[in-house]
This record gives sequence, C-alpha cells and structure tokens, in this order.
Amino acid sequence: EWLSNLEFQQGNSGLSFKMWITPEEVLLANALWVSERANPFFILQRRKGHGKGGGITGLLVGTMDVVLDSSARVAPYRILHQTGDSQIFWSIACGSSRKEITGHWEWLETNLLQTLSIFDNDEDITTFVKGKVSGIIAEENKSKAAQEDEDSGKFREAEQKMRKLFGMPGEEKLVNYYSCSYWKGRVPRQGWVYLSVNHLCFYSFLLGKEVTLVVQWTEVTRLEKNATLVFPESVRVSTRHTEHYFSMFLNINDTFKLMEQLATIAMRQLLDNEGFSADRTLPKACKTLKNVSALKRDLDARAKNERYRALFRLTPDERLDGHTDCTLWTPFAKMHIVGQLFVSNNYICFCSREEDLCQLIIPLREVSIVEKADSSSVLPCPVSISTKNKMTFLFANLKDRDFLVQRISDFLQRTPDKLWSDGHPLALSGYSVSQSEGIPSLPTATQGLLRIYQKDDPEDHGPKATKEKMKEESWNIHFFEFGRGVCMYRTSKTRELVLNGIPESLRGELWLLFSGAQNEMATHPGYYAELVEQAMGRCTLATEEIERDLHRSMPEHHAFQNEMGIAALRRVLTAYACRNPGIGYCQAMNIVTSVLLLYCTEEEAFWLLVALCERMLPDYYNTRVVGALVDQGVFEELTRECLPLLYEHMQELGVISTISLSWFLTLFLSVMPFDSAVLLVDCFFYEGIKVIFQVALAVLHANMDTLLGCTDEGEAMTILGRYLDNVVNKQTVSPPIPHLHALLTSGDEPPPEIDVFQLIKSSYDKFGSLRADVIEQMRFKQRLKVIQSLEDTAKRSVVRAIMTDSAFSIEELEELYVLFKAKHIMSCYWGASCTAAERHDPSLPYLEQYRIDLEQFCQLFGALGTWLCGTHTVTLAARHFRLLDSNKDGLINFKEFVTGLSDANMLLVSLTALCPEEAESALEAAQFFTDDDSPQGTHTLLCIAICIQCNIVMSVSEVKDYKYYLRMWAKEKEPKIETIKDLPRMNQEQFIELCKTLYNMFSEDPLEQELYHAIATVASLLLRIGEVGKKFTNNGAKKSTDTTYTQAPTLSAELPQPEKEESNGESSSGQSLVCKALAEAQLETPPQQTSDEEVKDDTSVSSYSMVSTGSLQCEDIADDTVLIGCAGDQQRRGSTLDGDWSITFEQVLASMLTEPPLVDYFEKKGDIQARMATCKMQRGVERQVSSSSDHELAQLST
Repeated sequence: EWLSNLEFQQGNSGLSFKMWITPEEVLLANALWVSERANPFFILQRRKGHGKGGGITGLLVGTMDVVLDSSARVAPYRILHQTGDSQIFWSIACGSSRKEITGHWEWLETNLLQTLSIFDNDEDITTFVKGKVSGIIAEENKSKAAQEDEDSGKFREAEQKMRKLFGMPGEEKLVNYYSCSYWKGRVPRQGWVYLSVNHLCFYSFLLGKEVTLVVQWTEVTRLEKNATLVFPESVRVSTRHTEHYFSMFLNINDTFKLMEQLATIAMRQLLDNEGFSADRTLPKACKTLKNVSALKRDLDARAKNERYRALFRLTPDERLDGHTDCTLWTPFAKMHIVGQLFVSNNYICFCSREEDLCQLIIPLREVSIVEKADSSSVLPCPVSISTKNKMTFLFANLKDRDFLVQRISDFLQRTPDKLWSDGHPLALSGYSVSQSEGIPSLPTATQGLLRIYQKDDPEDHGPKATKEKMKEESWNIHFFEFGRGVCMYRTSKTRELVLNGIPESLRGELWLLFSGAQNEMATHPGYYAELVEQAMGRCTLATEEIERDLHRSMPEHHAFQNEMGIAALRRVLTAYACRNPGIGYCQAMNIVTSVLLLYCTEEEAFWLLVALCERMLPDYYNTRVVGALVDQGVFEELTRECLPLLYEHMQELGVISTISLSWFLTLFLSVMPFDSAVLLVDCFFYEGIKVIFQVALAVLHANMDTLLGCTDEGEAMTILGRYLDNVVNKQTVSPPIPHLHALLTSGDEPPPEIDVFQLIKSSYDKFGSLRADVIEQMRFKQRLKVIQSLEDTAKRSVVRAIMTDSAFSIEELEELYVLFKAKHIMSCYWGASCTAAERHDPSLPYLEQYRIDLEQFCQLFGALGTWLCGTHTVTLAARHFRLLDSNKDGLINFKEFVTGLSDANMLLVSLTALCPEEAESALEAAQFFTDDDSPQGTHTLLCIAICIQCNIVMSVSEVKDYKYYLRMWAKEKEPKIETIKDLPRMNQEQFIELCKTLYNMFSEDPLEQELYHAIATVASLLLRIGEVGKKFTNNGAKKSTDTTYTQAPTLSAELPQPEKEESNGESSSGQSLVCKALAEAQLETPPQQTSDEEVKDDTSVSSYSMVSTGSLQCEDIADDTVLIGCAGDQQRRGSTLDGDWSITFEQVLASMLTEPPLVDYFEKKGDIQARMATCKMQRGVERQVSSSSDHELAQLST
C-alpha cells in the first residue's frame, strides 16, 4: 500500500518501501512536470499545478488528472532515473508530499550514488537501478496480505487515492470506484465516486474548484435509481438532512446494485451490530481482473449466493460454486427443458428458464452415482445422476462436462455418509428419525397433535371426507409421476395442487419439503433433543414470556387444553430461544408454532419455526419486529400502486399500518378462522411471502367500496375484521373451531360467507403478477426507511430520558447523540471489533444500546469539552472517564457521556483525583455533591470556608475554640458522611499539580486576568487551610523552621510562571498573583529575599520543569512576582515537600465557591453547537493516532 504510510525511517534498510514503484519508461520527462532537483543519475520532479502558483496551466493539469484518473493527483512528486544523454527516463518512485519524496531522494543519494559511479556504461547503471527498485518492491510484497495480492495494481492505486483524498485510515477498504457526475445544484461536477465498505465518497477537481463528499452508509435513509428531466438516469442518495444526485455512469445498474449491498450491510450493522467481514473461503480468481477488487468479487458472490438460497429455500451456510446452462430430461413430459444447473457444496439444483415449468433440488447426501453418459447428436454431453431412492436425472448440453463431473465428485467426497436420507422408510410418512431420543420420560408428541386427538373420532364418510380422499389420491398420483421427497420434480402441477389445498395427512410432510426445513432436519440429527435438554430448567426473560403466552396459544383448540399440547409448545419455543438468543421469543411465535404442532412432530415443528424466523420471514420476530414493519411498508407501496384511490383514503384514516402488522406476523392465523388460514399457510410455504401480499391486496379490493365510505379508523377496522371472520373453508373435515375474534365482532345480521378458495383464486387472478425480486427490491427501500426511523425513535427516547438532568437543550442532545453513536459505529469497523460487538445489544433499553470506550471518549471530550487544559486534556479526560464508568466495564453510555461534558462538580473531582485508585471514592463524592439538590450543602461549605478565613489569624491559644467549631460541623455532616466515601486528602504535590492544571485551563480564556486573581486568592486560602489542618493533626506541635522556610520556594518554583507581556505590566501582574499568593500564604515569617541573580536562576529552573511536564511554557517572570527567599538553586533542589500538609476536596470546593469568576467559569455553558459543527466536519476519520498516544491511553485505562 504505497500511500498508506506517510512516514519513513532513515538508514540503509530502515527506509519504508511504500513509495517505490515498478520502473516504468517515460518518454517526455518534462511534459506537465517541473524539475526541482537533479544529479547525474536521478531527477526529482513536481507536477504542474501542485503547490503555490501554477496559473491556468496548473488548473488544466489538475482537472485532467482527476477526469483521467491519473495517479499524479494524489502523488504529485516523482523521481526519475536518467543516464547520460539518453532521452528515455525511468519512473522509480512517487510521493504525496515533499517530505516523502525528499526521504527517497536522500536515500538514493546516500546509498546508490557512490555505487553507480563505479559502472562503466549507462546500460549497466540502468539495469542495476531497475533491479534494485524491483528487489525492494518484491521484498515489500512478501509482507502483504493475501487479499491485497489478489487486487490489481491499478485498483490498489485507486484505494490509496481514496484514503489520501478523504483522510481514511488503512482499515477502510475500497470495494469499487466509478466515473460519474455529481450534481451540485444544477451544475454537474465530473469526477469519481469511491464506494468503500463504510462510506460513499466523491471527488472532483475542475479548473481549480474542488468538490469533496463523504457519506456514511449508516446515515443513508433512501437510495433509489430514477430518471427525470432535471436529473437524467441517476442515483439519488438521501440522508436525514440532504440529497445527493449522481449520474452519467457507464453501467448504472452495476453501480446501483453495489450501493444497495453496501447500504444493506450498514443497516444490518445498525440492526444487530453485525459488521462486514470478508469471505476468506472465496476461491481465488483464475486471473487478476482489472479494476476489480477481491471485496467486489466477495460481494458479487454473496449476492449470487443469496439469490440461489432464496430460489431453492436452502440453508444460510450454502455457497454456490457455479452454474451453467443445460437441458433436463423430464420423464413426465417426455421432453428436454432448457434451464440452468446450479452446483453448491451440498446440493445440485435445476431451474427452468420458463417460470414454474420445472424446479429440482438434489441433495448430495442422496446422490449415489454421477457419470458421463454417451454423447449423441440428439443428446450432446449428457451427465446422469442417480439417487439412493432409485431416481435418475439426465442433464445434457453441458459446456464443460468434465469439469462439472469433477466438481460434483469433489463435493461428494466431503459429504458425510451417516446423514439420514430421504430414502429412510420414515421419510415418506413425515416423521423424524431422531425424535427426542434424549428425553424419553417427557410426554413428547411423536406425531402431529391433530392426528392424536382425532384418533377416537368416528370415521366420516360424508362428502367432505370424500373430497379429502380425492385430494390425497391426487397427491399420490403426483408422487408417482413426479417423485416424492426432496428430489421431487416441482412443476406448475405441484403449485396447482397446493392452491387446491393440501390434505391434512400430508400437510406436515409437504410443509417440511417446500420450506426447506427437511434438509436442515436431515443434516442435524439429534440437534433438537440436545437443545431441549439444554433449555430444561433454564430461567430467562424469554422463558418467562413463553410461560405467560402458552395458554393464549389457540386456547379454543382441544389439542392445547391439556398438558401434552402445552408441554410440546413449551419445548419447541424454549428450544428455539436457546438456539437463537438474539431473537429469543417474540409474541406471535406461539400462535404460528401451535399451528405447526397440529400437523408435525415436535422436531419438525422446530425446524419449520427455524425456516420461518431465519429465512422465510427474516427479522420478523426480533425485539423490534423490523421485518414485519418492512413488509408493512411494502404492502403500503403495493396498495398505492394497485389500489391508488383506496390508498389515499386509507392513509387519511391511518388504517393500513394498523391492520397489516397482525396479518403478516401471524400469517392471517389470528384474524381468520383456523381452517381457512391454514390454507394460506399451505400457499405461503410453497410460494413465499408474495402470497400473503396477494391475499392482503385481494381483501382490500373486495371491500373497496365499503372502505371508501368509511369516516374513521374504527369503522374501517370493523369492516375488515368482520370480512376476515367470515372467510370459511367448506371442504374441511375437521370439526369447526370457534374463532374468538368472530364472536366479539359479530353483528345483528350475519354477513355473507366468503369461500377461502375463491379468495385465493381472486388474489392470483388480480395480483398474481407480483414477483419475488420486485418484492425484495421494495423490501430494501423500506428497510432503509424503517431502520433509520427506529434509530430516530431511539434517539428521541434517550434524549427524553435525560433531558431533565442535563444542561443541554433537546436539539443539542440530539446532535450529541448522533456524534456519540457515530463513534460507537466507527469502533465496530475501524477499532477493536472484538469488544465493539458487545457494546450494542438491541434487547437493552435505548439508553444502554450504544457505548464508547476510553479512547473514543478522549477524542469526543477533546473536541466537545468546555473545560480543556492544553496538553493535559487527555489525562483529564481519562480521569473523567474513570469517574463516569460506574460499573467498571471500560464503557460508558450516552447519559454518562453527557454528564461528563456538563457536570462541573465531576470536573473538580477529576482535577483532584490524581491517582487511579481514588476513582471509586471520587465517584461517590461527586455523586454526593451532584445529588444534593438543596443549597444547604453549598451553604455549609461556604460557612466553613469563611470560618477558616476568620480564624486563620487566631493565635495558637485559640486552637481549642476552632477545633470545637470543626467538631460541630462534622456532627452536622455526620448522617450524610455515613452514606458516602470521602476522597483521600490532597497532599502538597497534588495541590501543585492542581494549580498547574487550572493555570493551563485559564490561559486562553477571555476573563484570564480575573481568573488568575481568583485562583491566586483560592490558592492562598487553601495553603493557609492546609497549614491550620497540619497544626491540628500534629496536636499543636511546631514543625522545624527549616521545613517551613523551604516549603514556600518549592511551591513557588513548581508552579507555572506567566509570560511577560509587552504592555505596561498589568496583565503580567495579574498572572503572577498565582505564585505570589502561594508565597505569601506562610504562617511563619519568611526569610530575606535572595539576590536577583538567584531569583532568575530559580525561575529558569522552574520554567524548564514546567515544559518537561507539559505545562504552559513561560519565557520570563513578571517584575512584581514575589518569591520567598532561598539560599540558592542547590537549596531549592534539595528541599522536600511537606508530608503533613493536606487538604480535602470539600475545602477545595468551598474555597472556589467564594470566588465568583471561578463559579462563573465552571458553570458557564460553552458554545457546544460550534464544537459539534467542527467535529462533524472532521467526519470522524481522525482516529489514526500516534503510537505514543495509544500507549498513553493504555496506561491511563489501567
């Protein structure tokens, strides 16, 4: 990555090889380049138009570089190799800055010039230089990652341009880039759009005007391809606050599909914190494709895999190996059908070119023989595949038959032989071989509950039973003709039988077959029994919710009016909650599962539930029912397209969003009589979600005239409810099951009955043109809208929860939340993602869902904090973070973050908490002062401060009375002190550090002089308080006069001195009060002042000390600074700090409260809006910090 590392090290072997390039021949060395340095063998050049000047030529060159995608735009410096009078030059290095290219130039002069002077002819010199540079590059390539080796050199160059132009770190991976126009207003700007994993970026440079755009995919709310008069065939990218239009793509469809994929990945990250990870198992390309990255190939493969799995209802881990055109011999039609053959790691599938003509799924676990048949003019290049249940499939017209047979053979060798196959005797009857073998003592339902509870019913020989027998016979004929089990030919005849209703005896088996659940169950024998055993006795939130809903699941059905049905439902739901804790349990799962148990065994019902929740109804049953909300939006869009007049009226009433959610979540099972709704479930398992949309549209269409006359939502709901209640199945053989909803909504006159078969037929006649790919496209659009809407809801909830406790306005809190969330999201794809995944749990309250760590807090605190202290800001932020992290997990939520930005009391605690072990007690002390709503606490502190000031001039004989007042004050505070832990007392060294920090904090404030006067007064007061406290601690015993005398110079010398002003000295006088107050705060008579030379000596030492500790540098000391004398520099250095001197946090706070400038400073509200605007402009890509900063943060966090 020849532009990602901008630093180099000096030395023969230490120079970074990142900027060397493969030697390329240059014929015109001075065209568009300016030579800056030269020697007999090398020339250093700069691109025209880069740097200062350049005029019109520079503008034209810069524009040309951008439009033609020249590397000179991002690497405007280069080094050429030349020999003698030759007109041919060789480009050997390039750089993005003068510093980089100068490093290479110096390396060449140091290491090669002397060697090259030895050669006799120019050809040898050129050969040596080219070989040397190529060797350096080869050495570099050894350390490159495998993925980068797959990318072409041109693409790697484009990736480096992106990082350079937009300030992206090395972790940001480019997927692809395209030439296009970006419409800024009504003016198109030609340039390049870069699509990375996490950002959409655009760059243009035309005649001196530069346009740079960076959009995070997580901020995209709408993405669509449209064509208007103003914006011809273009892509519109919308965020919450703006819209961006891109047009003039060479291949707009390819670009838009890639944008969709990247936006989907971002939405998945917002939804469940599932970030992007490259597919390391992707086979390498046969050759390096020009301008196509490994990530682009990865995403293309993912898209193909998703389409393949959705088409054949396969498991999420199935990966398409390849596909080819072919023909399939169909014995039932006695003809060859044209289509495509798909081969993956566990399946061979076929799909006809004509929709619904024929579809075939052959699991490799069922394959016994794969062989090449004899070719003929009628049947060229055939392959025969035989299965264990004696079925043979003949494919022909295969382009690369030998390779195909070899690939299938390779996959067959990896297929386990012990898996239960469809040839097992129980496979045809729909039972599971591994049914709950590990829990024989439980009342496990080994067959469908409906079959168990219909055993004792007298056999019905009426017309309904006859109709049922005819259905069974039709299916038996179909099985004989098209096969039975997973290898069955699926044709339009199959679909016709499904629409006519699946007989109850075959319903469980065919549900398993059409949903793909049978494949998962066959490949995971014993899995359900293990889950049941694991979940047994476990008590979680999901199990509690399950217990609450068990008796609400079809209570009208006798199968769930006893312990067997309830226990079976409990085991299936808890087993799934154990399998998928991310979903756990969601309302409506109990209704669907209870219906599955009526026709299937427990294990089959479990795998059907897996297919529903994880494939057929994605994200329907998570904590926020995102999938159902997405399909609700799709249904609204379909209603607008198919029933525009009704849509307008329904939108006014707000009905569509209310009714559709229950329809989709329960597949109409909760709003329609059971015998009718179960027929829709039959169609759903065969057709997928499109049949639910069709029926929902048909219901609205059937009631259109009545609904158009409605005047309120309640009336419309009643009309639709009564209609669905009277959708009947006149062919059912089961005894009628009362529908509770129908009992509640029945009116005086029973409405006419609607035959469910007629409703299904009507839905196919009127809305059967719906296609699965169109629905998926609509889902993508709605998913962006729904997830971003949920994020906005979360933001509003969080802001509402903390607005009463915060000094910020609602608008400011919302902006802070956006920045806070952005930091969390960046940590997921740029930071240590191993811990970032644990920070976002959608099941937690909104306030706890996003959290940041110490490094991110330091960045935000430095950018947004009101009280900063120069180079000590990182240290202050780290102390602040320890106080905010109440549970000590290294993460803070948004409420704690806002507290850290606005709480002055906590800031003072951070300033005084100078060691990590004090964090716990500091937090409790901060909470004590923050939680005290009444002014009594502050008043008491003020009183004690005044008391200390008044009594500080008392003689030693009056100490008893002063102690009495202190004891009285302690008794007043006793009840509150029992509930908190005090901060440790601050010693003299810590007090000096505190004064230094405050000095730095005030140095750039507009009220700098007032603050210096105030802190000088406070410092003087605190020194006297410490002296008085020392006397009380030592029971009035006097310390040695030497200690007292040497104390003051130490304090004075350690504190920062102000810079000398060019004015009349008034400002410097104010600054020097800090040191003067400390010096004058001695209770003993100071010694005589030393000479001016010694004072200057002492000052220079203290200045040096300040610089070394990161404090504000002072070049001189003010004239009126008073330093209590010391006998010279040697004496100052030998002095020691007073170990008995100490003060408390309460005393610090009380003293500060006596100075209005300090109170105003810490209570002021900074211009957070301006800081947030600056922070947004940086786009959060400042994450790359130096190794020293990383080390410092690591130390502070421990």
